[in-house]
Amino acid sequence: MPVPYRKLVRDRIPEIIQSHGRRPVTRVLDDADYRQALLSKLVEEAREASNATAAELPGELADVLEVLRTLTATAGMSWAQLLALADDKRTRRGGFGKRIFLESVE
Repeated sequence: MPVPYRKLVRDRIPEIIQSHGRRPVTRVLDDADYRQALLSKLVEEAREASNATAAELPGELADVLEVLRTLTATAGMSWAQLLALADDKRTRRGGFGKRIFLESVE
């Protein structure tokens, strides 16, 4: 019985599945479905990072980074443009280094 996945996977995953004697069923997504699948993958990978142990976290962050790189390219931006935008936001609004946790606003 086939195992349903129905999610975006890394480019070499079908090849890896085949090397284990299984037969992956795949399709290539159109632009709109690809963008939505990438956004879903970002949430999936962020959730995995959130639940990761300290030892697993670097690998999960690498997965998040790969999805971000791909989303950046599909948005028509270069990685340098995204980093510049992040730097601008950090300058205007700050980063997260001070560990400030907002409890409420009165």
